[in-house]
Amino acid sequence: MYESMLNFPGSLYGQFDRLRRELDDVFGTAGLPSGIRSVAPGSYPAVNIGTTSNSIEVYAFAPGLDASKLEVTLDRGVLTLAGERPPLLAEDGERRQANVYTQERVSGRFKRSVSLPEDADPEQVSARYRDGILQVSVGRKASMQPQRIAIQ
Repeated sequence: MYESMLNFPGSLYGQFDRLRRELDDVFGTAGLPSGIRSVAPGSYPAVNIGTTSNSIEVYAFAPGLDASKLEVTLDRGVLTLAGERPPLLAEDGERRQANVYTQERVSGRFKRSVSLPEDADPEQVSARYRDGILQVSVGRKASMQPQRIAIQ
């Protein structure tokens, strides 16, 4: 009953929203990143990136993986995480007969690249995988960190 009051047919905002949705349908931009630092929805694995005074910390949320099959590389300031997530329903024996109605869990090969800040030191990298979270710690170059200068 009250919804009709909020969505007045001649509303300027309603017309702009309808136009935006129609343009998204025509040009197919609905699933694309919205900014230079954002990624498309559904990118795998999801990551959190932050810095401390001594390091750059990258957390990738990737449960159900075998740590020995993960590949972490750092080349020219770009950290790359790669691996494979096996399908939940393997195609062997009895499971082959299963009918899948909805599959929201991502499976298959993945590769995710992240650009790191300029002060990342490729000589100081460590990675560990625990409880479905891959933590990559990259040290920061001491020569590029701010220094306090004593005044005499």
